[in-house]
Amino acid sequence: MAGNQVEHVSELGKYITIANQQVTWEQTIKKSRFIVNMARVSNEEEAKKFIASINVEHRKATHNVWAYMLGNRNEVQRYSDNGEPAGTAGVPMLEVLKNNAIRDIAVVVTRYFGGIKLGAGGLVRAYAGTVVGGVEDSGLIERIQRHEVSLKVSYSQYESLAYWLKQHNHEILDTTYTVDVLIKVAIADDDMTMFKAAVIDEMAGQIEIIVGDIDWFEVPYQQRVSAKTETLK
Repeated sequence: MAGNQVEHVSELGKYITIANQQVTWEQTIKKSRFIVNMARVSNEEEAKKFIASINVEHRKATHNVWAYMLGNRNEVQRYSDNGEPAGTAGVPMLEVLKNNAIRDIAVVVTRYFGGIKLGAGGLVRAYAGTVVGGVEDSGLIERIQRHEVSLKVSYSQYESLAYWLKQHNHEILDTTYTVDVLIKVAIADDDMTMFKAAVIDEMAGQIEIIVGDIDWFEVPYQQRVSAKTETLK
């Protein structure tokens, strides 16, 4: 398989990826159609299958350029120019993923040539810009590892607890009303001791805390998507 591999380190227990499981977006530049398809993937096999499916869907295209980035430390980073001049297509696409710390994602940009050559710099801007357009269309989320924590309080304490959680930026995941009120929040392992002490103090001890297993949670991530292709022109 054509492509190169480099290494980039990200923080364990959290990472950024596209908000949607799969995204399609396109633009036309000097009569050439640039169509980006991107998908969340968890391993190279899934990435390769996704790329193969786009190759079949757009088998009549001039180029199907791809890139993907995977791994807890972004250790798998691969790309292919698929016939475009070296360094003008796959590399800029991978750079968008790296510069925005987006991982566990496979991206294919399909080009239907419109008859006007773009030059090396134009190709870099077109391929990187098409990936940026797709990411912006999807939006980004941050996947974070947290304990699901259930807080059981009486009805008379509910509003006070809900207000305290909001004031301290703890998003309420779910609220169940039975004999008591059960509020679920997500708390990082490193913050657990401090959180429990603070909420017990706030509720004057009148609260039951049930700490669940660690799981992945998704929260919106606000970040301007950057192409940063200047060094690649």
